[in-house]
Amino acid sequence: MLETVIGLAADNLLSPIILFFALGLLAAFLKSDLTVPEAVAKGLSIYLLFAIGYKGGVSVSAHGIDQTLLMTLAGGIVLSFAIPVIAFGLLKVMTRLNQTDAAAVAGHYGSISIVTFVAAVSVLQTQDIFSEGYMVAVAAAMEAPAILSALWLASRGGNRKNGNGDDSDGLIREILLNGSIVLLVGSFLIGLVTGEQGLKEIESFIVAPFKGVLCLFLLDMGLVAGRGLRSSSKVLTPGLIGFGIVMPILGSLLGLAAGSLVGLSLGGTVLMMVLSASASYIAVPAAMRVALPEANPSIYLTMSLGVTFPFNLTLGIPLYLFLATTIGG
Repeated sequence: MLETVIGLAADNLLSPIILFFALGLLAAFLKSDLTVPEAVAKGLSIYLLFAIGYKGGVSVSAHGIDQTLLMTLAGGIVLSFAIPVIAFGLLKVMTRLNQTDAAAVAGHYGSISIVTFVAAVSVLQTQDIFSEGYMVAVAAAMEAPAILSALWLASRGGNRKNGNGDDSDGLIREILLNGSIVLLVGSFLIGLVTGEQGLKEIESFIVAPFKGVLCLFLLDMGLVAGRGLRSSSKVLTPGLIGFGIVMPILGSLLGLAAGSLVGLSLGGTVLMMVLSASASYIAVPAAMRVALPEANPSIYLTMSLGVTFPFNLTLGIPLYLFLATTIGG
């Protein structure tokens, strides 16, 4: 077992997308002046969300809407509601975080990292493993429920502060109109409507350049993660670091159970595991700034982007693939 996981991890670590992420981390730790301009990084993010959503919509158009798709969506939403509750309980055992900070961190782990999802899709394609295209719709559906669970967990302490935390209109806007969600869902729907004929018209733009753009984006993610770790290293207690590794593994097992239950393919099950194991660093932080302004962003951002994201990218995805192959058959 160990040799298989190590072999998969070694192959993954030698892929261009991981090596560019590592280059960004190294440059940040060495305090290099290497940087990706904010406008360029935003453009790369827009491209990736557009390409992922559109290709997912085309896949659903070809596949059709069936019971498995609907059950997978339902399973993803249930997991997004439930995982923060589990994460919150684990945080109370492993750390000394207060109610609000623990709820904010837990919310991040119930939501998803779209870049981790994309990296997993890339790994599956390299291994010639089929996965259902509609998993991108599941990714979009799992963004918001975790935020609601986090607010419920925070309210149980009875010590919420007044102010921006009670701005329900602002919170709803952050959840429903967050740019990444709008672009991902919108591109998915356009792909669903235009189908394979539409894909042929723009294939040269969204298929061939995709992995190159992903490499540049992960270079920027490495820079961001490395600088975040440097500046916020004091908040990372052993308990928090342990949680940032244990929680994704636990989440992946829940995703494995859900994928097996609804009858997903091997690749689809791996993607469900990745979605359940990842932690948001885009949609949820934006929502937490509105809903839980008293929560410490240096904790939840460092945990999701500085600990769990690198773990999933380097070791987690190969581990989840191995577990799905071994346990899921």
